[in-house]
Amino acid sequence: MRTTDFNFVLPPELIAQHPAPKRDESRLLVLHRGRGRVEHRQFCNLLDFLHKGDVLVLNNSRVIPARLRGANAQSGGQFEILLLEENTPNNWWAMLRPGKNARVGTKIILRNTQGEPTKIIATVTAVNDEGHRRLQFSGTPDLNRGLDLLGEIPLPPYIKRMKQMPEDHERYQTVFARPAGSVAAPTAGLHFTPELLAEIRSRGVKVCFVTLHVGPGTFQPVKVETIADHKMHEERFEVGEETVRVINDAKASGSRVVAAGTTSVRVLESLAAQNSGKLNAGKRKTRIFIHPPGDFKIVDALLTNFHLPCSTLLMLVSAFAAPGETRGCKMVLAAYAEAIRERYRFFSYGDAMLIL
Repeated sequence: MRTTDFNFVLPPELIAQHPAPKRDESRLLVLHRGRGRVEHRQFCNLLDFLHKGDVLVLNNSRVIPARLRGANAQSGGQFEILLLEENTPNNWWAMLRPGKNARVGTKIILRNTQGEPTKIIATVTAVNDEGHRRLQFSGTPDLNRGLDLLGEIPLPPYIKRMKQMPEDHERYQTVFARPAGSVAAPTAGLHFTPELLAEIRSRGVKVCFVTLHVGPGTFQPVKVETIADHKMHEERFEVGEETVRVINDAKASGSRVVAAGTTSVRVLESLAAQNSGKLNAGKRKTRIFIHPPGDFKIVDALLTNFHLPCSTLLMLVSAFAAPGETRGCKMVLAAYAEAIRERYRFFSYGDAMLIL
């Protein structure tokens, strides 16, 4: 399939710049993939579509204040740093802007969130093939401990604001976020409240968690003409023994696995592909690229947000709409067109979609 098959035109005013006032007050478009039928509901109505014995899988990765700012120790030139992955304490891979000025040996004096210089220095020690810089931090025992005073939550580039709002630190984070490591939120999880999760459990639905640390590649468009030629970004994930047991038992008994978010799908289907359709616990990395006519061994229903045109996320959703076929692209784009007519909010702070 071609990348242009996944393009659509979105009115700019439907790109959500702010979260819904309350987490579970978003709208929910329900796509019944068997007949392509669409329902318009509220997110709290998700309860109507979950059944006793189902397993709801959520990504509990926590977004870190990964966007740092600093100045060249010699020239005073300004840098923006986006932390990507910690190698060892105080040693990280990062994206720097402007990258051309971040040569090996460059020292950058970090500023705090008030714009004041600190004693922390980042030294560029290496550059990889993707243009990312390896940074060694000094002047602090552990950079992680001071990130809240140094960094900003890295909101997606399509959120156009002069500055972050205080509520971004709370709302661009799921209520169940635990292990820190993402530079973007697993946005399908942003709609859940503790009360809604408690109600879901009370109805006999098991809730379990995986951890996939979302990287900046989630926002990168597919630039090749044929989607099969796209090189997928790598992300780290971890699955515990209890989650594996619950999901394997559900599959053995014929119960449904409902994945909240494309990141949860990537974890479950990566493990299934490596282990003959079953899951096993552990820490791994994945570059899985799911697109039409892909199939699914674990996930039976998908809760997700509305995604960017020509993105790998939209391609995954399209594959799920019609597993093993290519017609899911047209089905999803028809549902998106309906969402646009009904003035749904799109992208990270937008409304939700449930595919059954």
